[in-house]
Amino acid sequence: MNILLLNQCFYPDVVATAQQLTDLAVGLAAEGHRVTVVTSDRGYDNPAQSFPRRETWKGIDIIRISSVSLGKNSRWRRAANFGSFLMNCALKLATLPRFDVVVALTSPPLISFLGSLFARIKGGRFFFWVMDLNPDEAVAAGWLKENSVPARMLGSLLRYSLLKAEKVIALDHFMKERILGKGVASERVAVLPPWAHDETVRFDDAGRRAFRAAHNLTEKFVVMYAGNHSPCHPLDTLLEAARLISSGSQPVPDIVFCFVGGGSEQKKVREFALRHGLDNIRCLPYQPFEMLAGSLSAADLHTIVMGDKFVGIVHPSKLYNILAVGSPLLYIGPLESHISEIAAQTNESYGAYSARHGDAESVVEHILDAAKQKTTRSRDQVSELADRFAKTNLLPQMIALFRAQATAESEDSTHTKPAGYISAARG
Repeated sequence: MNILLLNQCFYPDVVATAQQLTDLAVGLAAEGHRVTVVTSDRGYDNPAQSFPRRETWKGIDIIRISSVSLGKNSRWRRAANFGSFLMNCALKLATLPRFDVVVALTSPPLISFLGSLFARIKGGRFFFWVMDLNPDEAVAAGWLKENSVPARMLGSLLRYSLLKAEKVIALDHFMKERILGKGVASERVAVLPPWAHDETVRFDDAGRRAFRAAHNLTEKFVVMYAGNHSPCHPLDTLLEAARLISSGSQPVPDIVFCFVGGGSEQKKVREFALRHGLDNIRCLPYQPFEMLAGSLSAADLHTIVMGDKFVGIVHPSKLYNILAVGSPLLYIGPLESHISEIAAQTNESYGAYSARHGDAESVVEHILDAAKQKTTRSRDQVSELADRFAKTNLLPQMIALFRAQATAESEDSTHTKPAGYISAARG
């Protein structure tokens, strides 16, 4: 198959969608498929980082396109960044030939519309891999009014992409329900969660010790939030817990909150720590992929946060790498979500805690209990659950979706050729 992949983030970027798409591209190329990726020439979280415009890597043809980079400090700047990328992407697509399969993700929002339009004009089968739903996310975050003209227009473009896809790939059943509500037939929606990077992400004792030593965490109990700091994952309750632990009647100096990654909300974390004079909060940038196992293993308790309004809209994929390293986890969010469902499948000795937004006191209790239980827990207690979300299990399922559609197309072509031949002979 000749396959085109569309997303703003790809290798060597380290944000979650870049890692997932890179795995897919490498897997497809390893099977002998011809893979082309159209992506950005700048780092997603760090636009100062630039990548070569053209590159062949592991047999993958990478086409990187430019866009303006005005920062992420305001909505209009983000819109300008996205808009310029989409415009240049459209111009580049106009020069490309037909592909058998076109796969679009969701960065920037509605790049899927370009993918669906490209497949309709030039041919091929379009697949929509939904990492998040926009404008649903923008409406839930309060960036757009639900019935405003921009929201209705963007909603129409999203619905067009969903309806034109051979398969829509949702990350969980909550997301599938939202997609079905937009008029998509159930049989055309496949649920396939993101995978852990099990070939590289596993508990790494040497990496753990190195990361903790580098950041003065060796003797600390580390509560870690790793990944995108976004309004979809409000950190207020976790930050308030850090304040309570630091300023309580009996402060616990050995507990440190480590925020690793990037995004618009990391600035608020720094401001909160400065405003309250907290020295138990550390902010670090995204770690290089080769250091991911060590940095994740450095945590004694990982935190996953889901905004109440965002279930079925976004999907924190960090959960699967956390399971892979075997770390206890603390979930802060609504009672019903894919995170709470998976956490409920862990055994009692593993250490899966949960709390609602605004209940910082419960978060503090969970953290203190996790610190107390630290030496009694084994990191291999969730290995069976982690295996369900391993790349070695889920990536072949993803590739099989494309292969099945390509086989169907080949059979359709084979069946139509004799009819056309007979008709010509009779004429």
